[in-house]
Amino acid sequence: METVLIVVHLLLSLALIGLVLIQHGKGADAGAAFGSGASATVFGSQGSGNFLSRTTAILATLFFITSLALAYFAMNTARDTGLMDRATPAAEQPAVPATGDLPPVADEPAAQGDVPAVPVPAE
Repeated sequence: METVLIVVHLLLSLALIGLVLIQHGKGADAGAAFGSGASATVFGSQGSGNFLSRTTAILATLFFITSLALAYFAMNTARDTGLMDRATPAAEQPAVPATGDLPPVADEPAAQGDVPAVPVPAE
């Protein structure tokens, strides 16, 4: 349903852009009064303005309605939780010992592994 609404919203927006670009501005009416061929249009000399403005208003209303519907669907969808928002279950969390249960600290140095000794500079 949401995908269909997105496609309709996109088609409405393209149609609305096209209709706005087709319409003449207010200054174009003065040129049409002096016989610039406006009477030879498909809608007649005055019909195109009313038809295009009415169609633009209808498409703008439908665009507004689909925008509200898409906002409603976006509000009701569950968000995916990010990695930081996910809590680990209690069974997987490591047990933290109480302060009195800490193991004693060994006084002997850590065992030498594969790490070479750092040479000490001569003074």
